[in-house]
Amino acid sequence: MLKLLKNLKESFLYVLIIIILLCIQAKTDLELPDYTSKIVDIGISQGGIEKPAPEVISVKTMENLIMLENGDKEILNYYEINSENISKNSSKKIKQYFGKDNIPSENTVYVKKEISKEEQENLEETIKKIFLKLANMQTESIEQMPDTISNQIVCSAIKNEYQQMGVDLNKLQNNYIFTSGMQMLGVALISMIAAVSIMFLSAKVAAKFGKSLRDKLFKKVLGFSNNEFSKFQTASLITRSTNDIQQIQMLLTMLFRVVVYAPIMGIGGFIKVLTRSDNSMAWIIGVAIFAILFIIGTLFIIAMPKFKKLQDLIDKLNLIAREILTGLPVIRAFNKEKHEEERFEKANSKLMKTNIFVNKAMSIMMPALMFVMNSIMLLIIWYGGKGVDQGILQVGDMMAFIQYTMHIIMSFLVISMMSIMLPRASVSAHRINEVLETKETITQIQDPKKFDKNKKGLVEFKNVSFSYPDASTEVLTDITFTAKPGETTAIIGSTGSGKSTIVNLIPRFYDITQGELLVDGVNVKQANIEELRDIIGLVPQKGVLFSGTIESNIKYSNSNLSDEEMIEAAKIAQATEFIEAKEKKYESEIAQGGSNVSGGQRQRLAIARAIAKNPEIYIFDDSFSALDFKTDLALRTALADKIKNKTVIIVAQRISTILNADQIIVLEEGKIVGCGTHKELIKNNETYRQIALSQLSQEELE
Repeated sequence: MLKLLKNLKESFLYVLIIIILLCIQAKTDLELPDYTSKIVDIGISQGGIEKPAPEVISVKTMENLIMLENGDKEILNYYEINSENISKNSSKKIKQYFGKDNIPSENTVYVKKEISKEEQENLEETIKKIFLKLANMQTESIEQMPDTISNQIVCSAIKNEYQQMGVDLNKLQNNYIFTSGMQMLGVALISMIAAVSIMFLSAKVAAKFGKSLRDKLFKKVLGFSNNEFSKFQTASLITRSTNDIQQIQMLLTMLFRVVVYAPIMGIGGFIKVLTRSDNSMAWIIGVAIFAILFIIGTLFIIAMPKFKKLQDLIDKLNLIAREILTGLPVIRAFNKEKHEEERFEKANSKLMKTNIFVNKAMSIMMPALMFVMNSIMLLIIWYGGKGVDQGILQVGDMMAFIQYTMHIIMSFLVISMMSIMLPRASVSAHRINEVLETKETITQIQDPKKFDKNKKGLVEFKNVSFSYPDASTEVLTDITFTAKPGETTAIIGSTGSGKSTIVNLIPRFYDITQGELLVDGVNVKQANIEELRDIIGLVPQKGVLFSGTIESNIKYSNSNLSDEEMIEAAKIAQATEFIEAKEKKYESEIAQGGSNVSGGQRQRLAIARAIAKNPEIYIFDDSFSALDFKTDLALRTALADKIKNKTVIIVAQRISTILNADQIIVLEEGKIVGCGTHKELIKNNETYRQIALSQLSQEELE
């Protein structure tokens, strides 16, 4: 999985922005419980009085405080008395607490000055000690008391002081709650904007990643030789290019928003709990995490092996479906619909049962985790309620703790939900890596040789032998012959003698195992693969057409082909008769694989495509077998004029197709058992003679 994530380098800037936004969102989300705690504890319980040091205080109360401090007047350093020379800051506080028309007529009010943070802390400590003494609290009790509780007691005393002085407590409380609420709303808005931006960018990154991965996979498969294709079934490659990449893309869409964000929130929430003044309930989080990890771990052990099997079963189902749809005419002809239905049903049932097992296992996860979450919440309320009752914990603190704990637990819940996608995506990533990391057996050398212009079109086999990978026997042994420009070289032999294998070696679909194969005077292994295939026009044994039109199929080999040249190629291939009969002529639609034209028409269009390329070397791999004798003869006659100076290699089953060839190679069990013209071979080669007599009479041969 990590190997594939290297493809995110293309979206590095987006990923960086997403991570920054995640940190912003996590920061804002973790701030919200603090605002809730402040609104409950300070705004409601303490009447909006935030700090245990009064902003305004009466002269009488000040005298009592000095008396309780044994006459120490240090506290006066932090306050100034209401007078005509009062500072602007203190004047604002007077108006804030008493209103413009309610300033006391007597100068009996002390207002707190602008002081440093250190001085503020000293003042708060002094005031707390004095007010707690007034509340008849013992020194030992004061030292053991949490700051939140001591602050609440002192703020309650300050609230009484304000009430006696005529301060509008309702206005003070409402102002604090409104200000805190607006701040909370602003933080929530920032969190929402960050969350929306993250989802948008994540979707963009995932889509770009999926496109890049599909592109790499497709290009990799295009570079495969037949050896690599034998390792991967076509259905499996399709599944890997679509379903597997989609699994990873879906995961990536949620990766940053969930997989990355959840741990940030979980760790951040845990730090917030530990750094609070009262962290006596932190052990509850430990219990919750242990329970969640136990549930997730158990389910992973049970379900993980099934995820790989799931993708293999999808491959199998795709393979069977593809075989059935491709071979539908044959299935109907042999009345095997029932058999194929049973085969499909068997594969479908296996996939269904595995899916059900995985879903059953994963369906247990959510109820179990929700049970843990609700149990933890009850435990917090029970334990925290006792603390509130004993006066060692504030209600707001308990609410904040619940929210932080829920953040932590929800992080694990979200990760557990993603665990349904993670194993499948991991399996999919492994399957994609299998393709991307497959070493190609046919590779391009760094400094390819240029073709010899003096040997244009020359194909030379020198003691060539070939065997398929992991095969114990050779398919071809000691093949030696030369195909020259302006001549036709025919290859004939019984089924399985290696005819098609020989012509597949020329464009380097396979690499020879021994000997030397030269094209235009250069060993094919040392030539540029694209240039090599560019000088070859191949008509395969089975004509392959692509979805599109007749025009697009003929021009497939040469995109610069003019309409006149296209029509000429079609004439030579004897395809104009059926093309002109169609309503749209060359614009007529061709279905996928050419399923809407006959075998002979498909073959003629494939031949026209090769002629349109105008290559140096023409290779016809049993390309005339689908044609009737009349069309075969007409095509070869027309073709002879077109390719006078070209090298022509024909693989044929029919003797009539190769009667006029300049040389005929006779193969038997992968070896050349005869080479010469038709007249020479009919007299001197028994293998060729037997093949010929099986098709034509003695009179026809002579």
